[in-house]
Amino acid sequence: MGEKIMYDTIFSRSFSRSDQKKLGFGAFLGCLLIAFSFCLVLKPYSVPPVRLKYAPKRPNLVCNSGKRSDFCEIHGGDIRIDVKSSTVFFSASSQENSSQFIRPYTRKEDGYAMSTVRKWSIKPVVDSNAIPQCNQNHSAPAILFSLGGYSGNNFHDFTDIIIPLYSTARLFDGDVKFLITNRNPRWVKKFQILLQKLSNYEVIDIDNEEKIHCFTSTVIVGLKRSPQELSIESSKSPYSIKQFRQFLRSAYSLNKATAIKMEDDGKTRPRLLIISRNRTRKFTNTDEIAKMATNLGYGVVVAEADGNVQRFAQIVNSCDVMVGIHGAGLANMVFLPENAILIQIIPIGRVEWPAKTAFGEPSKDMNIRYLNYNIKTEESSLIQQYPAEHEILDNPSSIWKKGWMAFKAVYLDKQDVNLDINRFRLTLLRALELLRQ
Repeated sequence: MGEKIMYDTIFSRSFSRSDQKKLGFGAFLGCLLIAFSFCLVLKPYSVPPVRLKYAPKRPNLVCNSGKRSDFCEIHGGDIRIDVKSSTVFFSASSQENSSQFIRPYTRKEDGYAMSTVRKWSIKPVVDSNAIPQCNQNHSAPAILFSLGGYSGNNFHDFTDIIIPLYSTARLFDGDVKFLITNRNPRWVKKFQILLQKLSNYEVIDIDNEEKIHCFTSTVIVGLKRSPQELSIESSKSPYSIKQFRQFLRSAYSLNKATAIKMEDDGKTRPRLLIISRNRTRKFTNTDEIAKMATNLGYGVVVAEADGNVQRFAQIVNSCDVMVGIHGAGLANMVFLPENAILIQIIPIGRVEWPAKTAFGEPSKDMNIRYLNYNIKTEESSLIQQYPAEHEILDNPSSIWKKGWMAFKAVYLDKQDVNLDINRFRLTLLRALELLRQ
């Protein structure tokens, strides 16, 4: 209170009564000017008129071209899908006059695979009257993707479709519809559990729809795909392959999060899964392998993957070590617990590079320890089909030069493996050492 009296006294001494009145009037005008200035400055940031709340929003088209896949995102506005013309229409300004063309499958460098994928156009339309009229409206976002290509092959199911679909759809937390082109009913049934975990809606077989499906939210054509196999590019995605594996454990009720750590008391028996195959690249001495592994202290399980993903996922997840010949069955490594061990048997024919790319490299980000076993010519069934001096046995590079199909026809489709039990024993002993670490 004393400070206020002193301030008023000094103020009154500095000006006459007349000056004080003039100063007070000036201060009043100054306040009005300041208030008016604030109104001018803040006007652009004021709440828009109510009438603008219902104004149509122009869609925003963003397309990305990656090494493995192309995809486009259309955000908001008036988006209509016409199956007859394989076109996704969206209203646009006059400046947006170019169409995009996409085959929504994630192996665009593979001409053979992409030849089976339906091509879709994404077309901006200025005149709304030129857009086909809606028959069915959707407020939820949608993702349009293909089940063409190599769908049905377990490795490609995961690396080309399931993992990219997870990366693309997870952000919507279930509030997204799947529009499938090149539908494969067996595939949909096989992965029904995962589809239901990623989407709250029934899958739409868009190829068989006669209606014009219209969306007011987001429509994505294509899937986001990492350049590497069985992986998620974390630098460009809010998710990781580790989170994907956690998602799988939740979806399929997989209880084992971490592989066992062995003690030296001899009481712990790690579980070893031997993946069997009935057709190509199968073990011809599975019983001998199982017997040797049992003698080393493993609890051995022999099983083959089938259409029941949940059943096989639970078998894989219950094991600490998984052994299999290079092939699609090894993609089931995604179900292994953390710190488990994958042993890939690599056939002859310079299969090292595809084996490393498909399973060796991906195992690192999955926190799975990786061992490989390169068979010798004597362990291959090809020695029974060709003489020792034949180029298939003596010079695999010459077969590679003829192209992938020539390589596949020999080294993947005609080759079985008879493991040298004494030689392979060392690899299983190494796996036991890793489980003690």
